Amino acid sequence: MARRPGLSLRRLERIVDGFSQLRLLVVGDAMLDEYLWGDVERVNPEAPVPVVSVKRQSTALGGAANVVRNVVAMGAECFLGGVIGDDVAGDRLVDLMKELGADPGGLIRVEGRPTTRKTRVEAQSQQILRVDHETDEPAPPVAFRQLDAWIHEAMQRSHGVVLEDYGKGVLVPASARRWMRKFRAAGIDVAVDPKSHLGAYRGAQMVKPNVREVEALTGLRVRNREELGAAVVKLRRKLDGASVVVTRDAQGMSVFDDEVPEGIDAPVARSEVFDRQGAGDTCIAALALARLAGASLLEAAIVANAAAAVVVAKLGTASATPEEIRQLLPAALDAVRRR
Repeated sequence: MARRPGLSLRRLERIVDGFSQLRLLVVGDAMLDEYLWGDVERVNPEAPVPVVSVKRQSTALGGAANVVRNVVAMGAECFLGGVIGDDVAGDRLVDLMKELGADPGGLIRVEGRPTTRKTRVEAQSQQILRVDHETDEPAPPVAFRQLDAWIHEAMQRSHGVVLEDYGKGVLVPASARRWMRKFRAAGIDVAVDPKSHLGAYRGAQMVKPNVREVEALTGLRVRNREELGAAVVKLRRKLDGASVVVTRDAQGMSVFDDEVPEGIDAPVARSEVFDRQGAGDTCIAALALARLAGASLLEAAIVANAAAAVVVAKLGTASATPEEIRQLLPAALDAVRRR
């Protein structure tokens, strides 16, 4: 079993306090999350499906834009680069960014391309249906040229970078490789939330897949902790030794780096779970900020577990503030100490 380094609640709190001194660049697939909230009182006579009587509608930042939302909620400054459509959903996404106090100037608009929009129907505190409007086609060359220029300027103001890949045509291998070369040359730390390819992310400092993504990225089955460790060895080899944080839903996270190549598990404290939607975005935001604030990989995982516990206790796409994270840090730390 891997050795557990000394852990201190006071130090974890100082790490969270340090978020306010940071500026983070996020590049990836920005989305609009749309919600229809209502009640189910009968079954559709036309088909055996529930009829939802909609009481209200709401929208929220999703995907890479939700990472930005979380970064800002955690007290840091954030810049977002991505590609959206010249449509109503794109208008709303830009407005939400402005309401957040984040500059939408890095969102490149493409006529005829749909803004990724995920419409969720929620009733009786559960999701009934999701409808997706999207494309996974690579953005056109002119959009990449505009995004290249914006990233070159934004990275000069940033302490670190998060690449948020949902497979919607922004972080295609060619663009990811080009931007990684820029970030490596500038000496900027990069954290990656990967989707379907790895080679383009060589040189990143940290990669955060879930178990299903580990399987897809390595071609190995993961049925237990031993198989997870073997798969991560292969994953890290492909990434030239990057640190890896594997999110494992109710089991928390497992972290792997040069100091503990066999990995350390960071289980979660027991907490009420209403909605896991967006928890991965919260995790990558907290992990990236914690590492930039000086946290070890295990300390960053504890902070991210606390942040995720805040978010899953809320309905819909949510975020966590520094005060909310601090309140749950003792439980997150105890869960690791008891493992």
